[in-house]
Amino acid sequence: MLISIKNLNKTYIMGLEKVEALKDVTMEIRRNEYVALMGPSGSGKSTLMNLLGCLDSPTRGEYWLNGTEVSTMDDGELAEVRNKQIGFVFQTFNLMPRLSALENVALPLVYAGIGKEARLAKARKTLESVGLGDRVNHKPNELSGGQRQRVAVARALVNDPAIILADEPTGNLDTKTSYEIMDLFEQIHRSGNTVILVTHEN
Repeated sequence: MLISIKNLNKTYIMGLEKVEALKDVTMEIRRNEYVALMGPSGSGKSTLMNLLGCLDSPTRGEYWLNGTEVSTMDDGELAEVRNKQIGFVFQTFNLMPRLSALENVALPLVYAGIGKEARLAKARKTLESVGLGDRVNHKPNELSGGQRQRVAVARALVNDPAIILADEPTGNLDTKTSYEIMDLFEQIHRSGNTVILVTHEN
């Protein structure tokens, strides 16, 4: 089992109030599955995504990733898990504006300690795999919204993560481009990746 969560809870303290963002969530996700987390705003999707992505820790409950319990890890250990095992794609792209597409995609490999020549070669190959081999030297402001999201997808893929977490990845895109990005996620899944997608869409 790739992901196993048991009785996961997340409570926030807001003033004098306790807000239960997640209550007793239990689920399992197998390797190479494509999972959509759907529901209206405020239903806890993003909270669950943050926990699955090791961006936050649960108030209580267990989260096992690749046979290791991550719900008890400290911040340093969680950062290592994020860098090595999780690829993130966000609605707002989160690209570094002064870096080229190639440099943006190579960033996770910098943090992983990969040498410059090797990381740029891997970043270039990953950009080619998402159809941007001819845009490697372009900066984000020289790319369309769909191209920027493809750069973000390539950055998520470059470390060969165990899971791809995509939080509303088409939220800032027009309908045609949204379909193209969703097709890209289908291709990523068919190539053997586990994809977890948060969406308001059907």
